[in-house]
Amino acid sequence: MGMAEHALKYTPDIDHTTPELRTQDTRIEITTRKRRVTSLRKPAQISEAIDFWSLAGAAANVVMQLGWPEVAYGVMESKVESGALMKHPWKRARTTSQYLAVAVLGTDEEKEAFREAVNSAHRHVKSDAQSPVKYNAFNRELQMWVAACLFIGVEDSHQLLHGVMDEADAEEFYQSAKTLGTTLQVPDDMWPATRKDFDHYWNVACQRVVIDDTTCDFMNDLVDLKMINPLIRLPFVNLLRFLTIGFLPPLFHRQLGLEWTEDDRRRFQHLFTFVSIVNKFLPKVIRQGGTRILMKDLQYRMRHHKDMI
Repeated sequence: MGMAEHALKYTPDIDHTTPELRTQDTRIEITTRKRRVTSLRKPAQISEAIDFWSLAGAAANVVMQLGWPEVAYGVMESKVESGALMKHPWKRARTTSQYLAVAVLGTDEEKEAFREAVNSAHRHVKSDAQSPVKYNAFNRELQMWVAACLFIGVEDSHQLLHGVMDEADAEEFYQSAKTLGTTLQVPDDMWPATRKDFDHYWNVACQRVVIDDTTCDFMNDLVDLKMINPLIRLPFVNLLRFLTIGFLPPLFHRQLGLEWTEDDRRRFQHLFTFVSIVNKFLPKVIRQGGTRILMKDLQYRMRHHKDMI
């Protein structure tokens, strides 16, 4: 059964499918103009976008990943207790953030070591006879969907801070992001060749987003950050909920019954305008300090043969 699930086909032939959804449904609306104050940086490389603010939509990104039922039930039914999202949220956050860092900044050796660590956990993530959907964490289509969600999250946060990229910059940024998928099981030729091809893939793939009652309850707990200690959560819950809903596309608002008005959207973008002004005064060593710490942690774990995830 494991091999059959591994080979399951979920999406139709992308090249010959006309999306039923439009980008207005599947992406958040960003109208931020490109800012001069950040133009001296290298906005067209994803390595420049992996900083503290790229994690602002982390909870929303998990919700998006769980939009595919197979990913949702793979997480909700996971037998890997040490990585359970609701039981160990900080460890799960560290692992995901570290994956982003390694995929973008890591050496081939570091990527290989992290891939094997993830694979060790994924070997236990597969459906059984009681599962409502069939899944296997090694399935490349499921991994492609998760990688695509990660790309969307980083690109959105980057454009909110630096302004909407023109076509050439968007293409360069996209090409630099391929390792988000290929660091695991997504082969080079499965990652859409161009930014335009990716948009087409994304709109087709979003047609598979189906949130049943069980998943909806789980996701709403995520949006409300129920997995975090109340003493930590309560002072920040309104801001974090606002950020999480703001990073979710309209498709997810509808399926989760979340309200998001045009006024909310403007406040969301104004928040990032303020953040971008603060950000321009921060040196790179501070902006990307968290990412560098995650890489140092990985290197320490590799040297001392400690568990990576």
